[in-house]
Amino acid sequence: METAKNHALISDLIVLAKADDKIMASEYDFILRIATRMNVSQEEVDRLIEDPLPSLPIVSEIERITHFHKLILLMNVDWEAHQKEVEVVRNFGLKLGIRPGAIDQILLRTQQYENRVIPAEELIQIFQTYYN
Repeated sequence: METAKNHALISDLIVLAKADDKIMASEYDFILRIATRMNVSQEEVDRLIEDPLPSLPIVSEIERITHFHKLILLMNVDWEAHQKEVEVVRNFGLKLGIRPGAIDQILLRTQQYENRVIPAEELIQIFQTYYN
């Protein structure tokens, strides 16, 4: 199950990277780095690029937050957040059960950082504001 779960999570990243109809080298490299940490090979990533798996439900709140954070990081890795990518991230967030207000706040705060990376502590703080 862990392998299928990891492949589904990598597939989510691939779907986001393809949202603007092309996968930039920086996006591919980011996906490979994540995949390596999840014990998913480059060959498996390349197969998933051709045929991504559907999303799987994520039960754990910390896993949902972590996955959403990876999606946000990927969206900004090429320094361009295309409207299609923002829409895909928003839809993934909703599928993950993240409140629309939290998604909007995270997207807004991300744009306020020069490197487009919202610190994990701030991300968690936003979630705590919306879920407590």
